[in-house]
Amino acid sequence: MSLLEYNEVTEKKFIVLDGSPYEVITSHVFRKQQRKPVNATKLKNLLSGKVTEYSFHQSEKIEEAEIDERDVKFLYNNRGEWWFADPKNPADRFKVPADVVGPQGKFLKPNTVVKQYLFDEKPINFRMPITMDLKVIEAPPNVKGDTMTGGQKVVKLETGAEISVPLFVNEGDVIRVNTETEEYRERVN
Repeated sequence: MSLLEYNEVTEKKFIVLDGSPYEVITSHVFRKQQRKPVNATKLKNLLSGKVTEYSFHQSEKIEEAEIDERDVKFLYNNRGEWWFADPKNPADRFKVPADVVGPQGKFLKPNTVVKQYLFDEKPINFRMPITMDLKVIEAPPNVKGDTMTGGQKVVKLETGAEISVPLFVNEGDVIRVNTETEEYRERVN
């Protein structure tokens, strides 16, 4: 177990706080007037997915989390169960509940390889691709003069996810989606 100084808690590090593993999303060390410096962080709980703000003070020592990662291949989802396999051994299959997969899971195509994090040898979370190229399978037709929606319409993607896209996107187009913000990036064709 290694301990970090308050100012070593930086982006992309993993720490343990109250027994739970966290990923550091942002960190900012600063002084308030005449006080001692603090490190204001945003932390993502790797068990619940919740993001919280936490300030570490100069006197604190923080436990660095031992997080292992492995490649896993997404197979399919059915009734809220997400099935994955070891890419090297397709017979080694396991299921993961939807809340562990998280909202980004709706953009996963079968056979996509993602990183799975393990804490104390137990699977806890995934690192999804930030962007995915997905085919539009349903798109409403463009309506002339339809400016009420600000030039957006909702389409359905091959994974079943629905997102807002510009009016020029049509059924059959392949589009790039940011899985973190769930937003349309660009057309890929």
